[in-house]
Amino acid sequence: MLSSIRKFSTSWYAKILLGIIVIPFIFWGMGGVFTGGNKNVIVVIDKDKFSTQEFANFVRSQQIANEKINSERIDQFLSTFIGSKLIEKEYNNFGVKLSDNSLSKLIKIQKEFKKENKFSRTKYEKFLIFNNLNAVSFEANLANQEKKKQLLNFIGGGIIPSKFIVNDIYNKINQKRKIEIINLSDIFIKEIVFPENEIEVYYENNKEKYSEIYKSLKVLEINPKKLIGTDEFNDIFFKKIDDIHDLIIQGAKLDTIINEYNLGKAIIFKINKFGQDSNYKTINDVPEDLVKNAFLISDEEPTALIEIVDKFFIIEIFKTENIRKDLTNENVRKDIKKELKILKIRKLMSEIISKINQNNFKKLDFDNLSKEKNVVIQKITLENLSDNKILKEQVVNQIYTFPEKKIIVANDIELSENFLIYIEKIISASINENSDEYQKYLKLSKISITNGLFNTYDNYIKKKYEIDINYKALKTVKNYFN
Repeated sequence: MLSSIRKFSTSWYAKILLGIIVIPFIFWGMGGVFTGGNKNVIVVIDKDKFSTQEFANFVRSQQIANEKINSERIDQFLSTFIGSKLIEKEYNNFGVKLSDNSLSKLIKIQKEFKKENKFSRTKYEKFLIFNNLNAVSFEANLANQEKKKQLLNFIGGGIIPSKFIVNDIYNKINQKRKIEIINLSDIFIKEIVFPENEIEVYYENNKEKYSEIYKSLKVLEINPKKLIGTDEFNDIFFKKIDDIHDLIIQGAKLDTIINEYNLGKAIIFKINKFGQDSNYKTINDVPEDLVKNAFLISDEEPTALIEIVDKFFIIEIFKTENIRKDLTNENVRKDIKKELKILKIRKLMSEIISKINQNNFKKLDFDNLSKEKNVVIQKITLENLSDNKILKEQVVNQIYTFPEKKIIVANDIELSENFLIYIEKIISASINENSDEYQKYLKLSKISITNGLFNTYDNYIKKKYEIDINYKALKTVKNYFN
């Protein structure tokens, strides 16, 4: 049901709902032990029992179309389910209510239900029919979401941050930072070498990584010109396509079909799931969707008729191999060197970080390292937290989390850029209450405080309610969906 409500996600109210739906993930962490008892009860919150059937219905309502649900996903659903029940108990305890009149107004302001800027009952009913919903369940769910929103507003609403807090947020984002940088990559490149025996050892320990499934296949595109001698996609063409499909179902091979309809010669490829040959070269003649389909075809039924964007193909798999590339393969060696480089960079960086954490790496050591390794110290000024003209955003974000006179190691996630940084000076910034941007930072301050309140509320709920999970019932649900 919730997945259907997401259909009208263009409205501002719907976006609020989606934010609230996520709240249970924040508020609830799996806990409690309930190993025995009634298998029809999935969880007990205080004295309230919730059935496995109710939970199963909840999973179906949350499930994305064609989503395969595994054990881990069920655990996530249970976390959300329990979180939603906790929030319901809370808004009931606080007496949060929504009148029928208010609910009616909420529905009528949705632009999805309007025609010529007025509420259309017809459009509303079409929405329900299209999404396989009834009015009672939809409106009950909408009411629950509104009550959750009111509860959260009750907890976090009415907050007016002080000028000090607004200035603090403004300063954290807009302060200037004068820094000195040593590019560690310039040092690492001189120290990272790959002896042949090291490459061989890595390969021997990771052989399976270089094994890959390859399929040898015949591919034949069928078009009207080839099949019926005309460029027109007419009834005759589609009748013959149906006949070919029937032949494939009956077990006919591609060569038989080619001879039957005089279709010419098939193209033969040997590819992996990425559409590459054994030398990692992409075969451009094979559409990506065709490759995906080829790897869905079983060896027991190796021939298939595939339609891709108004094009028809017959694919036949005639060989499936698990090929292990050896060390003579250039791409294997390139991959091993890349992995070894990352491992060595991490090792070298961890040695520096360890010295910094133990307070054994001072500014003098910073300067000496530059001299010893003959690497230039670059001096720059970061104008604000968004200044990524020289350094990547993720590196700048790391710099802005440390105080003045601090030495840090910062890098991007791929470890392609690695820096030793000395934060020489922080130049604070402040904002005037009459500034055009003041309201923006007032809102950011409110969000920051509200997040802190929600974290406190999270801990409060966990202590307030006794929650027992029936793991035997949970296992039954997992078995059902698997």
